[in-house]
Amino acid sequence: MSHHELFSLDGRVAVVTGAVGLLGRNHCRALRDAGARVVAVDLDEKACQGLALELGGGALGVGCDITRRESVDGLRARALDAFGQIDVLVNNAAINDMFESPAAGAELSRFENYPLELWQRSLDVNVTGTFLCCQSIGAEMARRGRGSIINIASTYGIVAPDQALYQKPDGTQSFFKSAAYPATKGAVIALTRFVAAYWGKAGVRCNTLSPGGVENGQDAYFIANYARKTPLDRMSKPTELAGALVFLASEASSYVTGSNVVVDGGFTAW
Repeated sequence: MSHHELFSLDGRVAVVTGAVGLLGRNHCRALRDAGARVVAVDLDEKACQGLALELGGGALGVGCDITRRESVDGLRARALDAFGQIDVLVNNAAINDMFESPAAGAELSRFENYPLELWQRSLDVNVTGTFLCCQSIGAEMARRGRGSIINIASTYGIVAPDQALYQKPDGTQSFFKSAAYPATKGAVIALTRFVAAYWGKAGVRCNTLSPGGVENGQDAYFIANYARKTPLDRMSKPTELAGALVFLASEASSYVTGSNVVVDGGFTAW
């Protein structure tokens, strides 16, 4: 098999959750460009269908609430009805705290004040949603005897957030990274190892892709703070996960499972 063929996803069907977000769109495009037929999944079906039209190549847009088993089973059924198989699952959907106002963010994001309902919602989406998609779609892969599951985690599943990154030049701070995001992303990494061990003999591989910070219109002071903590001296571009994603989805990683592939510009190296 040539190097080109190793990375080709021709004839493969890839399901991507959280598809209409910044990273989700880029994941979909990377898989489509490698030859896969893509099932773009998010809460808003109309937005998913619009993305599918943009992607072309017979892409399918499906609305799904990944926190509900019946909704995930419905997603699986629609993908199989359309394409007859599912070869790749990218569990990208996640909650990353946003607050409506700086004043609210400054208080509610503090660990001492962080609301239980926000903690529970992060667990529901980031952990339970990933679990349900692995369980439902992974079972179909195991039945067929092949498949690649890619769970999107974060460097914050490996190291603790440095709260100083969110500090303004005048020393004030309007936001603290919550405990929910690192706790749930650490759980995703652990779940990945479980699934890899559980379904390895069935031909299903499961790996984690852990991105570092991705530039997306953040305040200039945050971008500068982040760059100073990163050996490559910058944040990631949204497109810079594509190579690792296609590697994990394709036969190029046929002997890779239970791994955490970190794409962070060296953020966790020091």
